[in-house]
Amino acid sequence: MEALHLKEGPARWDLLSLGEVMLRFDPLEGRIHTARHFQVWEGGGEYNVARGLRRCFGLRTGIVTALADNPVGRLVEDLMLQGGVDTTLIRWVPCDGAGRTVRNGLNFTERGFGVRAAAGCSDRGHTAVAGLKPGDFAWDEIFGGQKGARWFHTGGIFAALSETTPAVALEAAAAARRAGTPISCDLNYRESLWKSIGGKARAQEVNRELVRQADVLLGNEEDFAAMLGIAPHGVSDDFGELPPGAYERMLREVAAAYPNLRLIATTLRTAHTATRNAWGAMALCGDEIAHTAQREIEILDRVGGGDSFASGLIYGLLQGKGTEWAVRCGVAHGALAMTTPGDTSMATLAEVERVMQGGSARIAR
Repeated sequence: MEALHLKEGPARWDLLSLGEVMLRFDPLEGRIHTARHFQVWEGGGEYNVARGLRRCFGLRTGIVTALADNPVGRLVEDLMLQGGVDTTLIRWVPCDGAGRTVRNGLNFTERGFGVRAAAGCSDRGHTAVAGLKPGDFAWDEIFGGQKGARWFHTGGIFAALSETTPAVALEAAAAARRAGTPISCDLNYRESLWKSIGGKARAQEVNRELVRQADVLLGNEEDFAAMLGIAPHGVSDDFGELPPGAYERMLREVAAAYPNLRLIATTLRTAHTATRNAWGAMALCGDEIAHTAQREIEILDRVGGGDSFASGLIYGLLQGKGTEWAVRCGVAHGALAMTTPGDTSMATLAEVERVMQGGSARIAR
């Protein structure tokens, strides 16, 4: 694996993400099917990375997406503005008044507790972002003419939304590559998104092509197995034990299959219960492995933990901190993000650094 080269010179954004942003309905401690009240948040796999880098790490980030132009879409925009993410590249699509042709995505998600696992129910058919097609954005101008971005991020969720979104992701990645912008891809396999459009076979066809355009690849063992057909050997179905050697071999197998990659990272999660997990990560960069061993953490809301790992990792790489530091930063940020509700991080950089240094949870005042 060759070294990862960062773009030099001024840039409008430190990171630009491409993906869907949905309105999340959270029944708090309750269940979706018995709820009478919901808390709403904004969220999306690719967007969460941009928001984490903006709010926790203070970098300049933007989101490329599309929303139906109605009050729900404007609510999602307002939530994104509160997160500080640049929304100037939202494509607003006229709404027909009933959502017959275009609408905004809704995501109902339970946090889970103890033996009751977290659960999600998406309502995202015919969304504005699923209708995106090549040519909708002037990518060469975005990455070049406006001083561009230091990093571009997208992933397998966006690629699963429609027949046209994979081509949009590839079009954006090609423009980023022409501009010398590093590209990260989070595989983020979601069975519910692929099962009606070709299942794992189609997921692998799409994502193998996208991964060939990436510099940095992120995922967990299920993502690598489902999207690329590469799985760790000797790991039980319940992921009760995650032998580091098996994951190192998996990462090296991915690197051999995709020589374009500069860094490959996987999170390591053992879910003892919904509220008690063992959490860590591993990355391969060059020929070196950076491994942050699992530690026991308590969880309030696990959604977005992997995205917060990604933003912490990318922050470390953008700051030139080295792979080992970046992996530890991602693990700490992901752990903190899972202590608060919603998809996105509420952590501060000082909190991340304290966790990285082994700080306790003793009250700070």
